[in-house]
Amino acid sequence: MFIDETRIEVIAGAGGNGCFAYERLKFRPYGPPAGGNGGKGGDVYFCADFHLLTLQDAAYHKKYQAVRGDHGSGSNKFGRKAGDVVIPVPIGTLIYDGESGILLHDCIQENKPILIARGGRGGRGNAAMRTRKNPNPEFAEEGKPGEIKKLRLVLKVLADVGLVGRPNAGKSTFLSTISRAHPKIADYPFTTTAPHLGIIKSADGYQSFVVADIPGLIEGSHTGKGLGIRFLRHIERTKILAIMVEATSEDPQADADVLLAELAAYSPLLAQKPCCFILTKADIFHVDEKPSLPPKWFVMSSLSKVGVTDVLREFERLIIAERGKVIENTAVFDFDSISFVKNAGKDEDIEEKEKEKEKEQEQEQEQEIE
Repeated sequence: MFIDETRIEVIAGAGGNGCFAYERLKFRPYGPPAGGNGGKGGDVYFCADFHLLTLQDAAYHKKYQAVRGDHGSGSNKFGRKAGDVVIPVPIGTLIYDGESGILLHDCIQENKPILIARGGRGGRGNAAMRTRKNPNPEFAEEGKPGEIKKLRLVLKVLADVGLVGRPNAGKSTFLSTISRAHPKIADYPFTTTAPHLGIIKSADGYQSFVVADIPGLIEGSHTGKGLGIRFLRHIERTKILAIMVEATSEDPQADADVLLAELAAYSPLLAQKPCCFILTKADIFHVDEKPSLPPKWFVMSSLSKVGVTDVLREFERLIIAERGKVIENTAVFDFDSISFVKNAGKDEDIEEKEKEKEKEQEQEQEQEIE
């Protein structure tokens, strides 16, 4: 089952209590305070895992609770720190605060622990509470409670290319042809009910990109028709879009405009992404037949693999262009133009002091002359 949104509760562990005890030796019945501190409670982390594709595990678990730290004991023995809880989630998971709706973190880096709920601090024993004014404290601290948070997890898959088209436009067949993905393929509409990802290697074999197949769109999807547009969140992060139209369409450009209108109704930024327009199922045409299409359209057949290579090359070209834009927009530090404020301030102070010394010397010389 593909689950891309769920709510969970995380509870960090409480800290262990400090110990109230005194040192007891054979010939020293009334020793100093010797109560140890309590251990820190366990933290709750999130970690993005490339092998996970849905939020199914988190949705079924619902509640994650870390263990509290061990209590301190006599003879200045400290309690052990509790173990942390790590929640694995798919790459591209957004973590929202369930009450305020504030975005806490975006899990886009694999195997990078993200601290969400901090465990409570362990209480101090009476040995740690000892001071010069109070050498014999008659109390010890309790451990602090851990943080409790209600979270909303939303999955937005990370892909380079998003396949957009009507139901039965040949998106799943195309994905299974160019990658090792195995989406469900059938001759009835809305076969795809969940996003699928496929990894495609470039022609040189050194680079690769990810293609995402989402359920089909129809006119009025933004109003809830068909499967709606809730799955469009999974192509929000794509670099380019592939607008796929069947060869049986009477007006491919009009159908493409309908799809772009649905994208714009969901997010204007989504409709502004670079697009590659593709006419699928070209094998239904006769060899001599050539469909009339607007410029910059590609014709292909996933069954006979005619035109598939040209489409992949166009994908690669657009992706490289978009990656180049990201690099150009990235701020580059010019170390020659950086002004170090602290050093500059020190230099100015030194110069001012030297000028004052020079003035004092000049005044002394003038007084001696007089």
